[in-house]
Amino acid sequence: MSETMKRSFQVTVAVLLCSAGLSSAASAGDLYDLDPDHTQTVFHIDHLGYSTVTGSFRQLKGVLTLDEAHPEQSLVEATIEASSVDTGIPSRDEDLRSSEFFDIARHQTLTFRTTKVKRRGPRSADLSGELTLLGISKPVTLRTTFNRIAPDPLRNNRVVAGFTATTTIRRSDFGMKAFIPLIGDVVRIDINAEAIRR
Repeated sequence: MSETMKRSFQVTVAVLLCSAGLSSAASAGDLYDLDPDHTQTVFHIDHLGYSTVTGSFRQLKGVLTLDEAHPEQSLVEATIEASSVDTGIPSRDEDLRSSEFFDIARHQTLTFRTTKVKRRGPRSADLSGELTLLGISKPVTLRTTFNRIAPDPLRNNRVVAGFTATTTIRRSDFGMKAFIPLIGDVVRIDINAEAIRR
């Protein structure tokens, strides 16, 4: 229900991993744009203990700045259009757009911006940042795995960075408290993303 990210997230992993030995892939300060056609932000939330409802956001954009020399200064900013929430059931999606949930009349977007990058391994990192939902900003950490950074022959050999990330939030932390506990408070967010170097 809170989906995130950037997101946005999300695309940040590449930052870390470039500094971990992928120096030929990008030069310091390279900019990457999230590819919306190859990026999915999916959320999972409990429904009365019977099942897990899954949804996603269809409209997002984001920019990643990769700084090889100083990876801690790298930056990811992502924006998701709240109205693009999609669970596959139009009536439920309309409920999610209402004031009880995403309140799109007052809050059109969700945003994520990194504040810290911490490497966990040669192909993984914790990407800490600030998620803003319903006008409330809270710290969130994306546990991220770098998949690949290389020229893509299907995109005229433009350099593409790919990663996956996951995090868990409580929607009540952002003021979204409707129907708890009938609808779960804890929301898992999974991100699969590709970003194209400019």
